[in-house]
Amino acid sequence: MTEIVFILLAYLIGSIPTAVWVSKSIFGIDIRDYGSGNAGATNTFRILGSKWGSLVMLVDVTKGIIATSLYIFIPFYLTHELARTNFMIALGMVAVLGHVFPIWANFRGGKGVATLLGMTLAIQPIVALICLVVFLISLLSTRFVSLSSILAAVAFMILILFIFNEKETLYRIFAMIVAMMVVITHHKNISRMYKGTETKLPIFKKRDK
Repeated sequence: MTEIVFILLAYLIGSIPTAVWVSKSIFGIDIRDYGSGNAGATNTFRILGSKWGSLVMLVDVTKGIIATSLYIFIPFYLTHELARTNFMIALGMVAVLGHVFPIWANFRGGKGVATLLGMTLAIQPIVALICLVVFLISLLSTRFVSLSSILAAVAFMILILFIFNEKETLYRIFAMIVAMMVVITHHKNISRMYKGTETKLPIFKKRDK
């Protein structure tokens, strides 16, 4: 029963629609009506600029960290490593689900990559940091967020399955699900890349006033 309460809490934390609240409270618009229509950091970067995009990304990552770390309030998981890892995965995935389908914003959210990063940071920070480096190198080279997200997700799967050779079966399954989920949620972006219509992230370009 206690676990169910914390899983529900993780969903509510993940459901915090950072991009929507920032766009409505500061700019008087709904970010979902512009750009890609997603309530995530990438679309916020494109529409509102790097300052607000960075803020949204930081908060969305933090959501994943906090939700995944809720296990600390249940004494059992402080001393049982395997059970703790499994529970953290459950908490994190529910938080990501909350970001994608937020109850606070009519179930129209973002793609969950930033929250997924926060979840991974809480569970296995070294792997998360390596994936972040892969993401940043790809982003700086191509300026395509979708491609960079996919490469980071695939890197995560490879690291878990082969490099770190994680023994926990659920974690290995989770790594494969993450890679597939990121590819599926970005398939339209990849299609636009091939057609030459995908928008690059203007990393060094200031927002027009």
